[in-house]
Amino acid sequence: MIQFICYPKCTTCKKAQVWLDENGIEYTLRHIKEQNPTEDELRGWHQRSGLPLRKFFNTSGLLYKSMELKTKLPEMSEDEMISLLATDGMLVKRPLLVGEDFVLVGFKEAQWAEKSDK
Repeated sequence: MIQFICYPKCTTCKKAQVWLDENGIEYTLRHIKEQNPTEDELRGWHQRSGLPLRKFFNTSGLLYKSMELKTKLPEMSEDEMISLLATDGMLVKRPLLVGEDFVLVGFKEAQWAEKSDK
């Protein structure tokens, strides 16, 4: 089963959820602020995504900006970044689509269609 991880007030997340529903894709919904990703989950997602760890940060978020992470991230190790991401779901870029063998970060319709076989 595909896991759709989102923040319900996020407009991009709403758009992605509508897309999933319109395409008949079954998923379980997870509210990222109420169920913050764990360090182990983040490590696994990072590995399966094939993306640089920096892509998991919500760079347009208020928390990211208030913590001045743009300047701090380059100095951090991957373990430090994962630990930081695990402290607050609002630091994590969303939505996330997590399947058995893939993780998609952010909503790109063509990419989601390819992975969900639609």
